[in-house]
Amino acid sequence: MSTTGELPVGAEESAVRTGERSERRPPEGKRPEAKRPDERPGGEAPEKRVTWAELYFDLIFVFAITQVSGLLHHRHDPLGIVQALVVFVPVYWCWVGTTVQANIRDVDTARDRLGILAVGFTGLVMALAVPGAYGNRGVLLGAGYWAARVVLLLLLVRIPGVWRGPYGVGVLVSGPLLVAGGLLPEGPKVCLWALAALCDLSGPVVFRRKLAAVAYHPSHMPERFALFLLVALGESIVGIGASAAAVRLDAAELVAVTAAFTISAGLWWQYFVFAADAMRHAVTVADSRRDMVRRVFQYGHLALAAAVIAVAVGFGETVADPRRALGAASVGLLYGGCGLYLLTFGYTRWMMFRSVATTRIVAAAVVLALAPAMVRWPALAALVTLAVVLVVLNVVEHRRVNAAAVAVVAEPAREPGAEPAGEPSGEAVGDPVVGGPV
Repeated sequence: MSTTGELPVGAEESAVRTGERSERRPPEGKRPEAKRPDERPGGEAPEKRVTWAELYFDLIFVFAITQVSGLLHHRHDPLGIVQALVVFVPVYWCWVGTTVQANIRDVDTARDRLGILAVGFTGLVMALAVPGAYGNRGVLLGAGYWAARVVLLLLLVRIPGVWRGPYGVGVLVSGPLLVAGGLLPEGPKVCLWALAALCDLSGPVVFRRKLAAVAYHPSHMPERFALFLLVALGESIVGIGASAAAVRLDAAELVAVTAAFTISAGLWWQYFVFAADAMRHAVTVADSRRDMVRRVFQYGHLALAAAVIAVAVGFGETVADPRRALGAASVGLLYGGCGLYLLTFGYTRWMMFRSVATTRIVAAAVVLALAPAMVRWPALAALVTLAVVLVVLNVVEHRRVNAAAVAVVAEPAREPGAEPAGEPSGEAVGDPVVGGPV
C-alpha cells in the first residue's frame, strides 16, 4: 500500500494482484502487442539510475536558480515577474532537454559524460548572464542557450528525424530568437524572448505524434524532476539564511526564521511525502508515457519550481525585517507563490488520475484570499499565518491518507477475477494530497 495521498486507493494493490500494471490483456484470438523497449515482461520497466554526471550537472543549475532568484529579488513588480519568468524558461528547458536525453539513452559513456558537462558549461554561461540579461548580457544568455541546444542535438544526431522535433526547434528557432532578442532594447527583448519560450514549451505538443515512438524509462524521469524541485527548495533555505545572517537575531527574527523554515518544510512535505510516489506510479502505468511526462513533469514542474522561487524571494523580503509591513509585491511573491504551488498539484492530480485535489485547492484559495490583508500586516504575521495554513493542510492530508490506508487494509480479500464491490473515489484518499507537475 502506498502511503501517498495522491495515489487512488487500491490502485497499486490492484496492479500487483493482476500483474498487469501498464499493460492490458489482449482480447481473445488477438496477438499481444509488442512491448515497448523500456519494459520487462509483465509491464515492469528496468530501473534506470541517475548518473554521477547528471548530479554534477545539477550543481550548475543550483547556481542558475540562485541567479534567477536574484533577478526577481531586484525587481518583483508585474513586469519584473514576467522578465524573470522569460529568463527562467530557457534555463529550465535546457535542464529538461538534458534530462530527456539522459532518460532515453545510456549516458554513462565517455562521449555522453563529456556532452553533459558541455551542456553544464553552457548552463553556467547562461547563469552568469542572468543578472545582466536585460542589460549588456542578453546576447550571452541567448548564445549560451543556443550552444546548449546544439550540443544536445549532436548527442542525439544518430536518431533518425531528430531535427524534426523539439531538439530541432531549439537549434533552428528558439536559440536564434534568444540571440536576436539579446540585441534589442528591453521591451522588444521581452517579447522576442517570450516567443522563444513559447516555441520551446509548445514543441512537445506540436510533435506529440512523433514523440509517441520515444521509450521513456519511468523510474528515472520522476527522480530527475524531484531532484530539480529539491534544488529549487534549496533556494528557499538560502533565502531564509542569507537574510537572517545579515541581521541581529533577536526574538522577532528568530520567530521569522522558524516560520519561514516551517513554510519551506511544508512545501517539501506536500511533494515528497504526498506526491512523489504517486507521480512515479502514474508514469509507470500510464497508457501514454509521452503525455504523462509532458503534462505532469515538463509542464507541471515548471510551475512548481517557479512557485518555489517566488516563495524564496518572498522570504528574503520578510525575514530580514519582520516588523515592517509588506508591500503588495512581496505579499504577491510569498502568498502567490504558495497558492500557485498548491494549485499546480490540483492540475497534476487531474492529469494523473482524473480526480480533484479538493484539500489543496481549498488551501490555495485560503492562501490567496488572505493575501490582500497581509499587505497591511507586519511581515512576521504574514509568515506565521502562512506557516499555520500549511501545517493544518499537512495534518489534514496525513489523517485522510491514514484513514484511507486503514480502509484498504480492512477491505475483505476478493477472489481472483471477482468484480470489486465498488471503486473508491479519489476523494477518499485526499485529493488534497495530489501533487505533481508537468
